Amino acid sequence: MKKILNWVMAATLICGACILNACKEAQTQEEKQVQSTELIRTSQSWDGVELPDYLQGRPELVAVKYVFPAGKKLGWHHHPVMNYGILVQGELTIIGQDGKEKVVHEGEPVVEMVNTIHHGENRGSKDVILYMFYLSQKDLPLAVQHPEIPLE
Repeated sequence: MKKILNWVMAATLICGACILNACKEAQTQEEKQVQSTELIRTSQSWDGVELPDYLQGRPELVAVKYVFPAGKKLGWHHHPVMNYGILVQGELTIIGQDGKEKVVHEGEPVVEMVNTIHHGENRGSKDVILYMFYLSQKDLPLAVQHPEIPLE
């Protein structure tokens, strides 16, 4: 009988400890809140130029993940639609046709130029991963390439 009583007490203590632990975990989960951090709010592209008015008509929202290998240079291009993004890995240098440069670092947002010719370079040693979000319309290109302009 004494053995049974000891066993019941031990089982009760173990179960009690488990219940207390589960309650603490539940309480910790309840205490955790969704966090939001505004990364950018602007009406200008990275070069300080005001963004154009919204297009008229039905919008088409496009999200694209880009991976730029180390040492890769993109050709000259322009975007006919507004776009912005978050660089999640690496470092990307954006160069305007006027020579103005913007270096975007890991974790930073970027608002691209609209209707202004530019190109990008990964001058770093690791791949760049960039998520871009376009405010477009059906059948509009996200970028227009300019192969007639040589890269230096």
